[in-house]
Amino acid sequence: MTSAPATERCLRVAVLGCGNVGGALVGILQERADALAVQSGARLAIAGIAVHDLDAPRPEHVPRALLTTDAAALVADPAVDVVVELIGGLEPAGSLVRSALDSGRPVVTANKALLASADGVALRALARERGVDLLYEAAVAGAIPLVRALRESLTGERIHRVMGIVNGTTNFILTKMDEEGADYVSVLAEAQSLGLAERDPTADVEGYDAAAKAAILAGVAFGYDVSGDAVLREGITGISSDDVAFARRSGYVIKLLAIVERSGDEGLSVRVHPALVPNAHPLAGVRDAFNAVFIEGEAAGELMLYGQGAGGLPTASAVVGDLIDASRNLLAGTTAPAPDRQPAHLVPESDLEAGFYISLDVADRPGVLGAVTTAFGSHGVSIRSVEQEGDGQGARLVFVTHRAREGDVRATLADLRGLDVVARIGGVMRIVGSS
Repeated sequence: MTSAPATERCLRVAVLGCGNVGGALVGILQERADALAVQSGARLAIAGIAVHDLDAPRPEHVPRALLTTDAAALVADPAVDVVVELIGGLEPAGSLVRSALDSGRPVVTANKALLASADGVALRALARERGVDLLYEAAVAGAIPLVRALRESLTGERIHRVMGIVNGTTNFILTKMDEEGADYVSVLAEAQSLGLAERDPTADVEGYDAAAKAAILAGVAFGYDVSGDAVLREGITGISSDDVAFARRSGYVIKLLAIVERSGDEGLSVRVHPALVPNAHPLAGVRDAFNAVFIEGEAAGELMLYGQGAGGLPTASAVVGDLIDASRNLLAGTTAPAPDRQPAHLVPESDLEAGFYISLDVADRPGVLGAVTTAFGSHGVSIRSVEQEGDGQGARLVFVTHRAREGDVRATLADLRGLDVVARIGGVMRIVGSS
């Protein structure tokens, strides 16, 4: 067993929230107390645990005597040295974090929604003004040390693109649809039964969770302030088993991607959407609820970080790492790197370019294909391949395009909706690495 220092300082930690992550964090702080004291330079003692309901079921290792429903009083306690915020959401989390920072206490948080909001910008500014840490490794990719790698190891690198799978729920759903040929609704129900999806899965399946993480990555990797609301966002609810089957037989797998990349000298594109990823790409092999982030740098080339992106213990592991950093910095009278950020010049969606997968339900009669391809041609969208299946009553056309401007593709889709031979526009997805 690792021995604690003979003489050591004690840092008192306020834990706000005791759900899956908070409960796991409390367990780690207790079970690894001696080792953490050596790593951080101080014994980390739990000053209190703020909860909404004192009587809610909790693991046995959570000390009942430390529970309180008065989070504000716990944060205001002058004996508290570090605050860990695991409540989530904008309020009361934002006010509690602001109070802690304003009083000169470092904060560790896993709150992606707060960090990606307008308040997140103000909180980072407040932390710099007060000379304390605001650390958030656990807010982006669970146990994966992504923020630290970008902030420290790659701080001198000119990064061109960060592209990743940062939501475990959607990756689980898409993996099951790919491997089992199941439809979206049944796989979502399975994910909910396994505890991998919330009863209301909107934040995950509509891409809000991933959009907040993309906004955070824009700041860490590129130095730009981006709000989660400004991220171009599409979810996975419209993906059908037919879309998945086409991708599979064509050498692709569908993933919900968060992408942040440079565009020219000043522009930045920040977006979340499903995409067809070639089987040869490293992200294609990321299955189930795992996360992975692919980084492309000017000097470093291509890097990928992979691991558990969610769950109590993996996320608590990232929180502990930040807590150790905050403790070391507090004892040394310093802070983690937190360079100033600039407002982002976001590239309009219409100017982005990609290859596209487009499926249409059309009438099965002569001349339909010609009418449809005319719509593509009139907007300069070049068709790379087309598949057609028909039964005499209707047909399904599947197009793969060469790289095209998003605005031109949207104009093409608008024209297609106006054709009486087009019954429905089905899947529309971008293709990674298309030419």
